[in-house]
Amino acid sequence: MVLDLPKLPELKIDTDHRVPAAWDFDTSVSLVLLVPESDRKALLRAPWGDFLTLRLTDFPTSTNPVFLSGPRGHRTAILFVPDTKTTFSYATLARKALGPLMKERAITVNVISLFADVEKVSTMADALVASGMAHLFQLPRMTGKAADPVALRAMNFYGNFDDADFSTTRATAEGNNLARWLTQLPGNYLTPGLYQQYAETLATREGWASRFYGIDELKELGAGAFLSVVQASPTPDAGILHLQYRPPGVDAPPLALAGKGVCFDTGGSDLKVSGHMRGMNGDMQGSAVALGTLLALTRLKFPHPVDCWLALAENHIGPKAAKSNDVVTAMNGTTIEIVNTDAEGRMVLADTLALASRSKPRAMLDYATLTGSCVSALGQRIAGGFTNRRTWLEPIIEAGERCGERVWPFPFERDYDEDLESDLADTLQCRVEGAGDHIYAARFLSKFVDDNIGWLHVDIAPTGTHKGGLGVIPTEVQGFGVRFGVEWLQRIAES
Repeated sequence: MVLDLPKLPELKIDTDHRVPAAWDFDTSVSLVLLVPESDRKALLRAPWGDFLTLRLTDFPTSTNPVFLSGPRGHRTAILFVPDTKTTFSYATLARKALGPLMKERAITVNVISLFADVEKVSTMADALVASGMAHLFQLPRMTGKAADPVALRAMNFYGNFDDADFSTTRATAEGNNLARWLTQLPGNYLTPGLYQQYAETLATREGWASRFYGIDELKELGAGAFLSVVQASPTPDAGILHLQYRPPGVDAPPLALAGKGVCFDTGGSDLKVSGHMRGMNGDMQGSAVALGTLLALTRLKFPHPVDCWLALAENHIGPKAAKSNDVVTAMNGTTIEIVNTDAEGRMVLADTLALASRSKPRAMLDYATLTGSCVSALGQRIAGGFTNRRTWLEPIIEAGERCGERVWPFPFERDYDEDLESDLADTLQCRVEGAGDHIYAARFLSKFVDDNIGWLHVDIAPTGTHKGGLGVIPTEVQGFGVRFGVEWLQRIAES
């Protein structure tokens, strides 16, 4: 079986419109009005602004967005856009505005700006288009029941939108849709072998070179950390998939992406209990985000080489499963004492990062739904960042704020390694007990990245899922990190 990503319905976008003098739209059109939060009287400049201003008196001033019917029955959303420009707040407004309109099967949405600030208008337009494309996308369903048809076909922008450029918006939306679609698939629909087939089919379509390091080759390479996770799998289909994007005529060291692709995680010998195993088909979301980021960069014709490394595995329970106190040797020669087989993500990533380091990339970014402690530290709105470059701390925050997928850096001090000292091996896999596992996981992973490679590890466990949606994304499964990855690699490439 080769998976086939469903096509996104075409969304026509037109920005070449003046604000109309009268409310002369067809009644089938839904409207979104962008009003400065600090100048609500600007609404009077809208068509039938006096009527809308009067209608607003029926709503608490804290309501945002406001949904009402226009003078001719148009379904209308009024957004009071905050003066403090944060991409995330605009993204949230866009999702909250479009969600009800999409449920009411809006076919065309006309966006009218009453702003003078072109930068804010551009950011808000980007958020609306991104959220529209996320709402349009149908996640996989294994049922004979037909999905509710999607009606939206066009978004028209009225006002000072002439300079709006949605190329990055469209590219990152496609990458995010891919990441969400893969993550939603049940574990029996996305085994490591099926995942490999799909990714290689995608590589052929997109012109990427590909190479798969299967179990036999990983044994030859000495990838004991990775193999310890998959040794109980009933099907020997795990491995590390290497994809290469190469722009024509460019000969330079690549940038690298990597992702944890554990297609199902039972916890192994340290078996998960109760409801903790539910949703573990999504433990491969880091790899899906890496793949989606590569697709987005390809769509943008990114002018720099990029490698993408996907650690495709399953963590099973069985008589061959690894157990506590086992010692394995990773690809770079580091010996590891296993403490908890449910900390499998850092083991498959260890050898993946070591293998990726051999290509001597300019910089490396990896994604993983890695630790519950990162969720405890941050909640479920911001991902955790860890880097071996202190000068990157502020740029990481800035990149997340600019693209709307926020990442917050954690401490990354060497003295944490003292708590990973083992009496048997070079390092413990994780601490036997104690807090801060997200930091120790990053310190562990750093042992498999060459010091001369700038490296950023993003723990997306806090943001992989969010009930009710987050930012522009309306579904619980987020695919968080594609927008951030594009923004970050563009910054690194230009530095």
